[in-house]
Amino acid sequence: MKSFENTDNKEIEKFDKVSQIWWDLQGEMGTLHVINPLRTRFIMEVLPPNPRILDVGCGGGILSEALAKAGAQVTGLDLSEASLDVARKHAQSQNLQIEYRYESVQQIADEQAGSFDAVACMEMLEHVPEPAKVVAACAKALKPGGRVFFSTINRTPKAFLFAIVGGEYILRLLPRGSHTYSKLIQPRELKSWAGAAGLQFEQLASLIYNPFMRTFKVAPNVEDVNYMAHFKK
Repeated sequence: MKSFENTDNKEIEKFDKVSQIWWDLQGEMGTLHVINPLRTRFIMEVLPPNPRILDVGCGGGILSEALAKAGAQVTGLDLSEASLDVARKHAQSQNLQIEYRYESVQQIADEQAGSFDAVACMEMLEHVPEPAKVVAACAKALKPGGRVFFSTINRTPKAFLFAIVGGEYILRLLPRGSHTYSKLIQPRELKSWAGAAGLQFEQLASLIYNPFMRTFKVAPNVEDVNYMAHFKK
């Protein structure tokens, strides 16, 4: 195993253990498949045709594949080798040309600064010791005028109740232990880190879950439990 800065090996081990269920639509990763079209639209609707996109924390490639199918040239990064192995095999089975790399966003930003039209960093910031450094690296990887998209979970009592207690332990929308409350991120914190990295805030939207219909919808300009934020360099 390589050694990376700004990583929590226990977090990586979590994703190694669940790597074989990334593409099980009925399993504990199924929620990611449900929200994936919403996340993909949030990203692609503001980008030019055939953008070059860096998917940071790509896991088993759920978002990477959707972006590739939407016409993007995708490079996916992750520090879980087991997840990357699943991602590569699934992309091959779908005849998709996606470059998956076992590297950190800091490494890519140093090697390919200013190279990407967009960076997606979804459900990843809450899993690293210093998320501000990830935000800065994402900004460095962007071309001038490029856009970066983050999604994470708000640190509020409602989020603890709905995302952790409800989502992981009652409704089983995600594997148990996926999130630690103290690592969740408030929108004002994310905006502050982004501003320090030279990014301009563009839009925020939340994914609202309906437990009766078991569906999600995007609520623009709402700071709820699961939110997405869009910034421009």
